[in-house]
Amino acid sequence: MVFNTGAALLDAIVLAVVSREREGTYGYKITQDVRTAIDISESTLYPVLRRLQKEECLEVYDKAIDGRNRRYYKITEKGRAQLNLYQGEWMVYSKKITGILEVAV
Repeated sequence: MVFNTGAALLDAIVLAVVSREREGTYGYKITQDVRTAIDISESTLYPVLRRLQKEECLEVYDKAIDGRNRRYYKITEKGRAQLNLYQGEWMVYSKKITGILEVAV
């Protein structure tokens, strides 16, 4: 993709992906789901997950799967509020950009 993904947009995408799973989801699956929208490496994603956890938008817990621990991420109420803010801002922003690009000849 030729467009850069800023931190706020990346946060919004990650929060949206995590919010889809009621009990949370794990890092590899988050990476795969985010990749359906943007190209991202795990080395880029994990700092985002840590930052969102530090900002109390995500909570983390470990779950034993097939004899090994898997780290799960679950959206918090604060994370839902932030996601709602991002969604509202995205609607306004995307309409403006679409309006400009559709008029361009």
